[in-house]
Amino acid sequence: MKILILCTGNSCRSQMAHGFLQSFDKNIQVYSAGTYPAEKVNPLAVKAMAEVGIDISKHIPTNVTAYLSDTWDYVITVCGSANETCPAFEGNVGKRLHIGFDDPSEVIGTTDFIRSEFERVRNEIKNEFAKFYITEIKKQELPKCACNR
Repeated sequence: MKILILCTGNSCRSQMAHGFLQSFDKNIQVYSAGTYPAEKVNPLAVKAMAEVGIDISKHIPTNVTAYLSDTWDYVITVCGSANETCPAFEGNVGKRLHIGFDDPSEVIGTTDFIRSEFERVRNEIKNEFAKFYITEIKKQELPKCACNR
């Protein structure tokens, strides 16, 4: 199973989704990329993920062009901009999905409010990607019923 998670900057949402999905199943090949990648992963995203025991501190934002000719079981966009500007993949893509989230890096307010928005979005990503994992990935691993044999 090979999955690409796509966002604009590849610094927050896609990196958190990457971290969660990889934590659910180490056998899945998970990659994340951006249409206009940032220089580094947002430190508040790294901190929010560390709070739930997932280390994304070594992740590096990558340009989606590095993956356009690869074969993917899933390409998942997590922001509206990436969904609208998602490039045409030259490789084979099994399913293309959009699971959108607010961008916590655009929040304005107090330090506590901004931190709480990163936590809120992190929790939404965890919940939505857990649903995706159970309904899309795990169902493919279930043995076929032998009752009609």
